Amino acid sequence: MKTLQGNKQAILDALQQGRFVSGEVLGEQLGISRAAVAKHIQSLQQLGLDIFTVTGKGYQLSAKLSLLDPFKIERSYQATKADKQAGAQFEVFSIIDSTNSELMRRIVANQKLSSGTVVVAQCQSSGRGRRGRQWQSPFGANLYYSYYWFLDDGLQAAMGVSVAVGLAVYDCLKHLYGIDVTLKWPNDVLVSEQKLAGVLVELDGPAEGPCNLVIGIGLNLAMPNSASEKIDQAWTDLNLLGVEVDKNILVATLTHALERRLEQYREAGLQAMQQEWNQVHAFQGQSVELITGQRRWQGICEGIDPQGGIRIRQDGEVKSYFGGEISLRKVKV
Repeated sequence: MKTLQGNKQAILDALQQGRFVSGEVLGEQLGISRAAVAKHIQSLQQLGLDIFTVTGKGYQLSAKLSLLDPFKIERSYQATKADKQAGAQFEVFSIIDSTNSELMRRIVANQKLSSGTVVVAQCQSSGRGRRGRQWQSPFGANLYYSYYWFLDDGLQAAMGVSVAVGLAVYDCLKHLYGIDVTLKWPNDVLVSEQKLAGVLVELDGPAEGPCNLVIGIGLNLAMPNSASEKIDQAWTDLNLLGVEVDKNILVATLTHALERRLEQYREAGLQAMQQEWNQVHAFQGQSVELITGQRRWQGICEGIDPQGGIRIRQDGEVKSYFGGEISLRKVKV
């Protein structure tokens, strides 16, 4: 596990006790000055941690963090695994630029990767969303997750993978928390039209033949105020929905759900999932705006087709559109 460096980790451990911690006491315990403690606190705040500073009392986290633990993830994963064959392999980082970027670097460098390699992180310094957007990734607040999958059938066969991934997130949240989310094509998970999670699938390989997929999932758990101010769309998180999260159980359960949906996809494509997805589609039968580059047009959304394209009815004619730079929005009335 890639961790915070020495004193920063020790200070975070002390703050995780849930009470005010004196800077003077921290300095004495660590053998550093109060000024050095203050600098470490500032660097932790720059990672997105909400830390209160009160004169005469010291420092306190706004809320205790649910942190990733590779041993707890593995234990939870094995406890609910249907068979004892080799499955996912988990890697936990404290700070990383992007979990997706980490796996993509290994692919480009021709490093050996096994399907089911999972990279998760406490914090991302350069988290990425779809279309190059920044994904807010404060330390310990949310889930930053990437899964490597090797597909024998080539890039063309991978076109609908994000649909399967969206259903895996739906399955996981329904199973763990009883939450009924909706899915917005091509890659968003919503609650009451507010974004709860996003999916970013990146591909590497020839049009025909084996290809590598990196499946990234960002899920909002307890967004701190310092990060929420930077988000330019309606959003929510599990904390706002009244859900208490054990992040390690969440990682294990999400991995199981993803394995099941990807195996279903490998065997039958979207044939068995098209109707399921359309039943939980956020904009089904509603007026939407389709945006690609400088072009915008409106129509009625009729869900996905068997290849995962979004079906839009305009002037009585239904056409399918596929991912890339296409964005879909509900028309406000």
